[in-house]
Amino acid sequence: MNRYLSIINSRTALALGISLLASYITLTYQFQYNFDLALISIAIIFPLVFTIRSAFRRREKALEFLSFFKAGLITVNCCFQEIKKLDAAKKQEIQDQIKNISTCLINYLGPKTCSKDMLHQEIDKVALFIRTNSEFIRNSVALKIFRFMKDVHRGAENIIAINQHRTPIAIRAYCLIFIYIYPVIYTPALYNKLHDGISSKESWLVYALSAVSTFILISLYNVQDQMENPFDQHGLDDIQLNNFKLK
Repeated sequence: MNRYLSIINSRTALALGISLLASYITLTYQFQYNFDLALISIAIIFPLVFTIRSAFRRREKALEFLSFFKAGLITVNCCFQEIKKLDAAKKQEIQDQIKNISTCLINYLGPKTCSKDMLHQEIDKVALFIRTNSEFIRNSVALKIFRFMKDVHRGAENIIAINQHRTPIAIRAYCLIFIYIYPVIYTPALYNKLHDGISSKESWLVYALSAVSTFILISLYNVQDQMENPFDQHGLDDIQLNNFKLK
């Protein structure tokens, strides 16, 4: 249950506070005007949906490249294990090195205990192993391994790019500002539409409708904000990084 409540935070409290204050002022001073609420949808919903879709696409791309990365490492390890001239100690050495590459990427994305440069150094050790053991590894096998290492490099570089570059900050800031402004604009227009149909005893409808609509918008923003970084393990839809770690 706590995970589902993770979308409720200080932003939610602030937005609801503004909504309740706007409702109180509207009802106290009978402030109302006729305003086309469709403009609010264009101003908030469209960019909000755009950022959510962008964050979801980044997550899907991250899953794709993590799969490329893991599959490449598994294939490279299999190639080394099939080299008959390598003794058991050498095969275990390169297998441990390949696992270190996987662990370093996961630590770079999750707990941040591994840097980008450290990850590159771990990947480069595979080529170094091939050079230092060239008498045991045929050129054709080495070329095959390098072709599979291309998938590893491709996956790693794309994952690093996804981790460093997020959806446009300006649009997300714009959405958040307008969500905070939204109840100030929406509540008097809502009261204008309800004014002839409610009595003073039913004024709670203004509070309720204003708060619910504001809660929906700020919750959508919080969902997008959690999906923005699919690697930090704070959101419901974050990528389970351990599934891509070599055992």
